[in-house]
Amino acid sequence: MIDYFYLFLYKCFTLLSKLLPKKVMDLLLLGLSKLIYRLDKKHRSIIQKNLSLAFGSTLTQSQKDQIGIRTFYNMLQTIISFMKRYGKTSHELLEKVSFHNEAFVQHAIDTNQKIIFMTGHYSNWELLAPAIAAKFNITLVAVGRKLDSEVMDNVLIKNREQFGVEILYRKGAMKGMIKALKKGKAVGLLLDQNLGEKQGGIKVNFFGRSVGHSPAAAVLARTLDAVVIPSFISTDDYENYTVTFYEPLPIIKTEDKEEDIRLMTQAQADITQEVIEGKPEEWFWVHKRWKTYYPELYKEHLS
Repeated sequence: MIDYFYLFLYKCFTLLSKLLPKKVMDLLLLGLSKLIYRLDKKHRSIIQKNLSLAFGSTLTQSQKDQIGIRTFYNMLQTIISFMKRYGKTSHELLEKVSFHNEAFVQHAIDTNQKIIFMTGHYSNWELLAPAIAAKFNITLVAVGRKLDSEVMDNVLIKNREQFGVEILYRKGAMKGMIKALKKGKAVGLLLDQNLGEKQGGIKVNFFGRSVGHSPAAAVLARTLDAVVIPSFISTDDYENYTVTFYEPLPIIKTEDKEEDIRLMTQAQADITQEVIEGKPEEWFWVHKRWKTYYPELYKEHLS
């Protein structure tokens, strides 16, 4: 029963998002973001600690608060954007999306390379995969977590699949990604969350601190000679979006496989940090990114 209540709320907000003028919706979401930031002490604390660890004393408290509010605002805008694009055509989807350095992707396609798009929870990350799939007319297999609600998980899948995005759940995802790449499909990975050593994560440097990072993209690239293309989406007005592709990361193959994978994974962390430093207000600062090596940072929020 609760699943259908979620579905009811989803449809109501979808209708509301399409009926309200954008300026009104933006003001509503901004007000809601400020309220959430003020009331959600747990996540406000995590955001503040993450920002302090990443930027030290270079940010004022006011700047940290503004980034914190934007963290929730980005999330709400991402949800509303998801709702509004259901049923749109690929042409309609791409009307508000521009691309930089698309030659990196086109070259990989033209030369029949296996492609891995790596990104993070940055700006409207839910729009990134369908935009890439629609732009280049490819099938993009994205790895994600299954939602607790079966009904809402089906809504999520249908929304993504309408633009050529297929979903793989995390359990057993490696086999699925290998199969997808061998079939000529692209793979998309969000690689900015903490992954402990017990879960297969490896130690790399991120904002000058040790973090647990998934080596999945590095392992796939080294094993299958797949090209890893860093890809991030950004916006200034939450209406027009820009997808930027960065130079493909080099595949390293020596006799030291473990070190090769570590170096390739470090390169992925480096480009993610570079993007975040450019516009820190667009990253999802709620994640416990440094939890593996700095558990005391989140000692009040270890669950």
